Amino acid sequence: MVLSVGSFILMAVAARQLSGRMLTFEILFMRSLVGLLILLALIPRLGPGAFATRRLSLHVMRNVVHFCGQYSWVWGIALAPLAVVTAIEFTSPVWVALLAALFLRERLTVPRWAAIVGGVAGVLVVTRPGAGAVGPGALVVLAGSFFFAAAILMVKSLLRTDRVTAIVWYMSLIQLPIGLAGALFGWVWPGLRDVPWILAMGATSLTAHYSMGRALSVADASFVLPLDFLRLPFVAVVGLVLYGERIDARTLLGAALIFAGNYWSVREETRSRPATHLASPVRSSAGK
Repeated sequence: MVLSVGSFILMAVAARQLSGRMLTFEILFMRSLVGLLILLALIPRLGPGAFATRRLSLHVMRNVVHFCGQYSWVWGIALAPLAVVTAIEFTSPVWVALLAALFLRERLTVPRWAAIVGGVAGVLVVTRPGAGAVGPGALVVLAGSFFFAAAILMVKSLLRTDRVTAIVWYMSLIQLPIGLAGALFGWVWPGLRDVPWILAMGATSLTAHYSMGRALSVADASFVLPLDFLRLPFVAVVGLVLYGERIDARTLLGAALIFAGNYWSVREETRSRPATHLASPVRSSAGK
């Protein structure tokens, strides 16, 4: 999850750098293209079974839903400060934890509830509902968060039969033509300065989702995903340094609430787990 958090932050910066020159569809097409090329280059190392699946229809459904979430996320980054976008995006893990309890029968322990409550409280402090902070960009990202929640639940289901490499392979393969179809209506040829950001976008899309997929394969979604709240304080600093987006007291307070809930949750979860389980975390439903 640490690698996933770092990858998502770099992906957000790359999306912000590209959004001033390209349509969102083209950014997502480039992201899928680079990711697909990287995976093709890794086939000799991964082996042919890395991309095997018997659930192609669920992959298609997951990636259509995930593309809608990605589109909303990239569009929202162009409209709102990075910290606000990230904060509102964090409604997705909260919904995932609750929906996982309902549909996947995952148990919501007291520590996990603490992470959820701390995350929701922090998000509310940052976005300040009713105080003018929630604009068009925030609403776009809010819509995307629901798509992300649904996509993550489908990933959890897919990991019961498919390897994580298959998840990221079909993500790039299926979303590539979707992005291209939309990009053709306003295509802009990338300049030399865009290339590093395009490469970063594609590479981090793989590392972010592979890392999150591995995390979901070795632990319950309601335990793993609240850790993603730690992305908010880091992305707030990035927004300040790169784009001059001011970090106000409310953002700091919200980040503190998010961190406190996650810290206590992880500490209590670690204490309650048997030592043998901690020593062998790869024993999971993925099993491959």
